Amino acid sequence: MMAKIQSEQLKQLKDIFDRFDMDQDGSLTQLELAALLRSLGLKPTGDQLHAMLANMDANGNGAIEFDELVGAILPDLNEQVLINQDQLLEVFRSFDRDGNGYITAAELAGQMAKMGQPLTYRELSDMMQEADTNGDGVISFNEFANILGRSGVEYLGLTVS
Repeated sequence: MMAKIQSEQLKQLKDIFDRFDMDQDGSLTQLELAALLRSLGLKPTGDQLHAMLANMDANGNGAIEFDELVGAILPDLNEQVLINQDQLLEVFRSFDRDGNGYITAAELAGQMAKMGQPLTYRELSDMMQEADTNGDGVISFNEFANILGRSGVEYLGLTVS
């Protein structure tokens, strides 16, 4: 299976895997896996995610290693998914003005104003509160990817089957 996918796609997938492996232990927890899948445009429910983790976890250690991920999502992986991930990272970087890997409230407000969408203090507070799921006061790439994925689905009125 791995031989079929170009090394460039595999490298991109490895980069994505590494970005979501928050503790850098070489494996993804259920939460890390959920964030990664959402960033790729896949929206599994809690039950689907639990079943997916059980099916993907070939060695039974409760986490997903890179080779397990590749084996599981390779059939659904296509060029468009990787392009979307790159575009998402590009958009994230446009908001992350100082390049530190996080979007602050000031960066969010500044970029939204530049895009012709100035925010009130209330709107800014609400956006930060919704996006900042771990409560550290900034938006990480994972949090950004989750919000953008969820917003797109809500905006288009799509439901997950």
